[in-house]
Formats: sequence, structure tokens, C-alpha cells
Amino acid sequence: MDSAEETAGRPDEYVPWSEVTPDAARRLLIAAVEAFAERGYHATTTRDIAGRAGMSPAALYIHYKTKEELLHRISRIGHDKALEILTTAADGPGTAADRLDAAVRSFVRWHAAHHTTARVVQYELDALGPEHRSEIIELRRLSDAAVRRILADGVRAGEFDVPDVPGTTLAVLSLCIDVARWFNVAGRRTPDEVGALYADLVLRMVGAGRRP
Repeated sequence: MDSAEETAGRPDEYVPWSEVTPDAARRLLIAAVEAFAERGYHATTTRDIAGRAGMSPAALYIHYKTKEELLHRISRIGHDKALEILTTAADGPGTAADRLDAAVRSFVRWHAAHHTTARVVQYELDALGPEHRSEIIELRRLSDAAVRRILADGVRAGEFDVPDVPGTTLAVLSLCIDVARWFNVAGRRTPDEVGALYADLVLRMVGAGRRP
């Protein structure tokens, strides 16, 4: 199974890589996440990945044709999850401030609780081939659109003071994503606490004031 950092969280939360079958394919994918996060995509070999999974290099090619296919699978699953988190919040109940609070809390919590995976998902985009990269960029565009929609709703309702909605959307997403780079499970804040902190910071950023 995944590292302790990847499996931590609420009992009803998404279980990382549960959609990947069979078990051998899941083990290889988890090993790839760990290797890419530790060494970087380009410095990792298929032998490294297979060794971490306790399998032979030949076994890897039964499930993944190339190392890039492995990265694409990781990236696609991660970006699908990111989009689900943001669209669920954008389509949820409450005011724009309520929905922005929910979006940031959930998005940051995921990037903290699954920071090893998130680092690979968010920072190895350029290693993908042109076709796969275009597919992931479209998912990122949809995530951007979900946050932009919340901000635009808040501006129209008079809840937010945001002169530049596209620029603020980029700032909000960048702030949330960067959590994956620095979060440490041995640190003094839990993923939930970091999510609450960032939600408060973002609401202040858009002029909504402190949330209860």
C-alpha cells in the first residue's frame, strides 16, 4: 500500500490509487510516485520503479508500456481528483465566501495529506509527452474555471473586492498547490489545520474578512 503520508486522513476520504487494478499495477504506480518524488522523473529508471515494487523490470511492461505512461496515469488520477474537489465546492451550497472557503480547505488538505503524490502531479507536467500534456492542461483549465466561477460570483454579489479575477484565481491556486512542496507530516500543523489557515488567508485576500 502507499506510504503513511498517503493513507492518512478521514475514514471516508478517498483511498489513494484504489481505482488502479490489478494489485501489481497499483504497486508499480505507488513505487513510481515515491521514486519520482524522491529523485525526479528524469533521474528515475524503470528498474528503480520495479525494484521498489519488488518486481522485475520486465513485469513493469506488462502493465505500463513506458515510464511516461506511468507518469501520465499518476497525473491523470491526481488532476481528476483536484478537479472533483474544486467543482464540488464551486457547485455546493452557500454564499460565494462559503464555497471559496470549502474549495481552499479541501484543496489544501488534499495537497498536504497526499503531498508526495501532489508534488509529482503538480510539478512533473513538463515530462509528459505532447498529447498527454495537452490532456492534463485541459483538466487544469477546468480547475481554474471552477475557482474563477466562485470569485466572479462573489464579485457580482458584492462579497469580494477582486479587480482582477483571472489573476486572483492563479494566485489562489498557486498558494494551495505550493503546500505540497513544503508540507511535512512531522510539522506542527495537520492537513486540516493548514487547510483552515489557508482558507482564512484567501478570504482575506479577496476582501471577505475573517471567517468564523
